[in-house]
Amino acid sequence: MEKKRDAFKSGTGFVIACIGSAVGMGNIWRFPYMVSDWGGMTFLLPYVLFVILIASTGLIEEMALGRAAKGGPIKAFGKCTEIRTGNKKTGEAIGVLPVLGSLALAIGYTVVVGWIFKYAFLALSGQLSAMGGDMNKIGATFGSTATKFGNNSWLVVAMIVTAVIMAFGIAAGIERANKIMMPLLFVLFLGLGIYIFTLPGATEGYKYIFTINPKGLLDPRLWIYAFGQAFFSLSIAGNGTVIYGSYLDNSENVVSSARNV
Repeated sequence: MEKKRDAFKSGTGFVIACIGSAVGMGNIWRFPYMVSDWGGMTFLLPYVLFVILIASTGLIEEMALGRAAKGGPIKAFGKCTEIRTGNKKTGEAIGVLPVLGSLALAIGYTVVVGWIFKYAFLALSGQLSAMGGDMNKIGATFGSTATKFGNNSWLVVAMIVTAVIMAFGIAAGIERANKIMMPLLFVLFLGLGIYIFTLPGATEGYKYIFTINPKGLLDPRLWIYAFGQAFFSLSIAGNGTVIYGSYLDNSENVVSSARNV
């Protein structure tokens, strides 16, 4: 345990792990269509505002809570209620809720990771490019993948790979894997961005993204969705940040770590 904490002493592994936990379906899938539906920069302005507000409050709080408790949500919330009321069992019961929520998320994400492995194989084998722009083939392939028992073999692969990484622990497993996968993800995004820039109609797309509709900012739903997206992006109210915070050294600057994430 001490070796794992030493690996997190600089905070680098902590930041990488937090970013890795945040960059998921919420940002890769939901974020683009939210920006599209709610008017480009019209959505981005309140979204960025809420990210700054939440990162400078809730994110710092969860990191500090985890570091103070040196444990996950069950121990952390238990410690809070014990200090407040002298009874830690109430807090521990509350701490079970985010654990169950993370379990449900893990089940869903495991399925998606199976899809990713399958599509990576299809891409490397040339089967994906062979579909071209035929939406019937593309839709049928995903339909067969997403149906019940349609992706069992790749789901098993996903579970094995995940189990191996987790078996090595925080520093030697999650941190080390994210040091490779997160930079690779950004390289892929950069390549995708360059490719999109060359497509017909890209100019109109960029104009849409950077256009502000003042009337749109008056819609309360826009602000609700922007807040929800920022909340999801930073993984607040789960248990990931609390757990990662438990590995932070006492000399680490929590405010700086939150700003980096």
